[in-house]
Amino acid sequence: MSAAPRTLVVRLDSAGDVLLAGPAVRAVAAGSAYTTLLCGPQGEQAGRMLPGVDEVLVHDAPWVGLEPAPVSREETRGLLETLAERRFDRALVLVSYHQSPLPAALLLKLAGVGWTAADCEDYPGALLDLRHRRRPRRHEARAALDLAEAAGFALPPGDDGTLRVRTPPDTTRLTGPEPYVVLHPGAAVPARAWSPGRAARAAAALAAAGHRVVVTGGRGERELTARVAGRHALDLGGATDLRELAGVLARARVAVTGNTGPAHLAAAVGTPVVSLFAPVVPAERWRPYGVPSVLLGDQRAACAGTRARRCPTPGHPCLDGVGDAEVVAAVAALSGGRGGNGRRADRPVGMNNLTETRKTANETTVTKGAEERGVAW
Repeated sequence: MSAAPRTLVVRLDSAGDVLLAGPAVRAVAAGSAYTTLLCGPQGEQAGRMLPGVDEVLVHDAPWVGLEPAPVSREETRGLLETLAERRFDRALVLVSYHQSPLPAALLLKLAGVGWTAADCEDYPGALLDLRHRRRPRRHEARAALDLAEAAGFALPPGDDGTLRVRTPPDTTRLTGPEPYVVLHPGAAVPARAWSPGRAARAAAALAAAGHRVVVTGGRGERELTARVAGRHALDLGGATDLRELAGVLARARVAVTGNTGPAHLAAAVGTPVVSLFAPVVPAERWRPYGVPSVLLGDQRAACAGTRARRCPTPGHPCLDGVGDAEVVAAVAALSGGRGGNGRRADRPVGMNNLTETRKTANETTVTKGAEERGVAW
């Protein structure tokens, strides 16, 4: 019987992308003697939270990111030396459906990695030992796990394939006692978030419905979170790193957030998500994975499928057009039909025909009536 391999998993994008790689990483770890994650600077904190990772390496790759690093012979040489020293037997390059794994695959070959697998639409030449074709319309988390399975790795018994992170810290000192709802108004891509004024109105509406609202955001979002929290909510903008944010989300009744990293972090700690999903990327690939969720936003808006970073339509109608009543009802539905004060919250007209359906880690069922309105379960 051959010894278990030393395996490298490459996922060079954001924290959310790294979190979605979690099930694939756990499958690799179950079949490897040592598992290393190579990620970008934006994904490092998330990578260190993933179960199964023995080591995290960081490389600011010049072919990914909103502000890619310049090409550097010195940086590239340093990465090759680091990878060569570790003598990996196998590697998986994880990419999104619209990305190419070939730049990373070339570097792995130059570093002496013996066998490399990736999803790839382009001709890979000698760069890939397993050129895998992802299934159509596959969620990003499931597609990564498909690749791991095709490479001979499987989840261990009892692992349901949902997102996970290592146990987050107790953040009661920051939030105060439960229950509360988290509202995360920001996103690295502005097109995927509410406008600040719209988010502030939602915080006020949730507070008026009896919820204690906790507003979260990064250090660079303090002005935004202060405006959104106003007098209605607790402002934790800039008060948490990613691990502490996981703790805040883990104790929340529901998280309300755009299609951004905290949505996937909420899913990783098992918290239901009201997903404000701008259709600039397809929801079928990027919606919250493996937890109860409600999808809000016009999925047929003019920006659908454009991957636009800033909304191309005046007024940001796909998200800012979502009404307060819809948000309050979605939170109530995911928190057992009750507001923060324990009273049953009424559904707005047009949502009372939605019924919760059972979800698996592989797919989420969408009700027929809700699909037309961009609301899913």
